[in-house]
Amino acid sequence: MYARNAVVVAVAAAALFAAGDVLMFADQQAPIAPVNDLPNPYQTISGFFKLPAGRQWGSTSAVEVDKDGKTIWIAERCGANSCLDPATNEIKNVPTILHFDANGNVIKAFGEGMLIFPHGIHVDRDGNVWVTDGQDNAPRPARGAGAGTGAAAPGGAAAGAASSTAGAAGAGASQTGRGTPPPAPRANPAATKGHQVFKFSPDGKLLLTLGKPGGANDPEYFFQPNDVLVAPNGSIFVSEGHSSAPGSTARVLKFDKGGKLITSWGKWGSGDGEFDQPHALAMDSRGRLFVGDRNNNRVQIFDQDGKFLDKWYQFSRPSGVYIDKNDMIYVADSESKSVSRNHQEWKRGIRIGSAKDGKVLSFIPDPDENAIGTSAAEGVVADAAGNVYGAEVGPKQVKKYVKK
Repeated sequence: MYARNAVVVAVAAAALFAAGDVLMFADQQAPIAPVNDLPNPYQTISGFFKLPAGRQWGSTSAVEVDKDGKTIWIAERCGANSCLDPATNEIKNVPTILHFDANGNVIKAFGEGMLIFPHGIHVDRDGNVWVTDGQDNAPRPARGAGAGTGAAAPGGAAAGAASSTAGAAGAGASQTGRGTPPPAPRANPAATKGHQVFKFSPDGKLLLTLGKPGGANDPEYFFQPNDVLVAPNGSIFVSEGHSSAPGSTARVLKFDKGGKLITSWGKWGSGDGEFDQPHALAMDSRGRLFVGDRNNNRVQIFDQDGKFLDKWYQFSRPSGVYIDKNDMIYVADSESKSVSRNHQEWKRGIRIGSAKDGKVLSFIPDPDENAIGTSAAEGVVADAAGNVYGAEVGPKQVKKYVKK
């Protein structure tokens, strides 16, 4: 665990008890003070990425650097928070996956009519682009009718809001004892598209598809896939489960390079190797897999066979995680204070530190401390020059951060 030195832990705990502001995590580990007061060595650049004429930014959590280390891939949600047209219940025929040059101009765009809710993105060593689609096209419930439960659980265009609501409610119910948690959402049999993972060539050719169209629960897959990562040996990892209700899907699946399922691990919970919204994936130079366990307010670390190695709380509530070639780790927190009921004293923003020892070195704060709902970056990446990019769901922006 971070701060292995018992003296450091004891001193920190004593200071917190003295201050009367002790934060206990979901699995009741030793208290840790909010990591808020760190230098911000970055200057914010808004409006750097320029969409084609007639397009406006939608919500985006998917941002990734190309294998060239300079250009940036972004998947956005068709000017809204879903690409499902509310009038027709069809997927909008606009390219959702965009490749930008080093000056912020579009050089490639594809994915028309394929993705409902692009959520996670990864570029492998061959330059192929992997994207997760976290929702489906099941018909929306009638206005005022609610999302339903069981087989009729949220899944269609309204599922974004339903899933977010479930996350907030689950945080309060499962970890603070307040309220009754919602039922775990399940794949909707009426869905025919969504909840899949797609592999594209850099030119946009579909090379591989993982998952059942419309989604499926265990032992099939996926339901609410969050992120995807390809290891140097070609193994494919997918984290699944965007809801916070007890019993929700919450696991990591491992496939071989051809897409054959090898193993999976995890379930809904707060113990070691358990998850509550495994929202993001990253891998360090040692081949360790970092999982952003968002609603447990921690990053868990595993080997590539799913063996639990460690857990870190000092990077706050992880919506996005990225590790660069120098083992610097970037963790985006878009939910503390405004969405989470159990992380009120932590500030939203991007915390940057070392994946080697877990030390947090700097912090890019959310400029809007009083924002309601998700704010600041949800997805995060850094290019070879050290510039940082944050993809935002609530503000519907992608910001660039450069060293001052």
